[in-house]
Amino acid sequence: MGILASSKERIVTGVALLAAVFVIGWIDNFYVMWFVFGVIYLLAFKEAVKLFGVEKDNLLPYAALLWLLAGIYPYGDDLFVLAGVGYASLVAYNKEVQWRDFFPFIYPTAGLLFVFTMYQEYGVLSLLWLLAVVALTDIGAYFVGKSIGKTPFCETSPNKTLEGVFGGVAVATFVGAFFGLFVVGFWTALVISLAVSATSIFGDLFESSLKRSAGVKDSGDLLPGHGGVLDRIDGYLFGGIVMLVLLRGLV
Repeated sequence: MGILASSKERIVTGVALLAAVFVIGWIDNFYVMWFVFGVIYLLAFKEAVKLFGVEKDNLLPYAALLWLLAGIYPYGDDLFVLAGVGYASLVAYNKEVQWRDFFPFIYPTAGLLFVFTMYQEYGVLSLLWLLAVVALTDIGAYFVGKSIGKTPFCETSPNKTLEGVFGGVAVATFVGAFFGLFVVGFWTALVISLAVSATSIFGDLFESSLKRSAGVKDSGDLLPGHGGVLDRIDGYLFGGIVMLVLLRGLV
């Protein structure tokens, strides 16, 4: 009964999230997108500081300030670099400042700044493309893994199989490429979809490694049946960086 209830919660939450995504995408307004991404960012950041074990250092106000700057500065990904330079300078100046406090400003900060910048430069259809590729990777890996998966992929995520990973990447690459046609040509869309799909797998693994180190099953409990915000966006945080970099380099 508990498994059925959990599955029902997961489906209801998933449908609600999908509906919210399409409504926000249909509105397609810079300030709405900035606000929504900002809420996601701060919730994910709050979860990340717990996973990194730095929740006592009161870092959330600095994250909020960084996102405020992202609303007025046109290159959000540059803000991540500037934050790194600033923090490195602070570490050099004050020996009491620890590098571990900067970890949440790398993950999830970098990924969300890159995704938001991609929206600014390539529009809402690029976000739809990213959403499709990462989601198809997860769905394809699940069904292929359940059907024919036998070979463990890695110790970080014991439930993943090599067959499932290759199946998920294959599905996401070819189907995702058609979503990419709204932004670029077919062959470019195919290459980018492949890279983003493969990278999203490791985004998932990275978050799994953080949870294992922190000794927790989920990053949070905000989303019934899904865990925390990071549990839902882990693949996008890696995939979004790769997609923006390749769009700039190949288009």
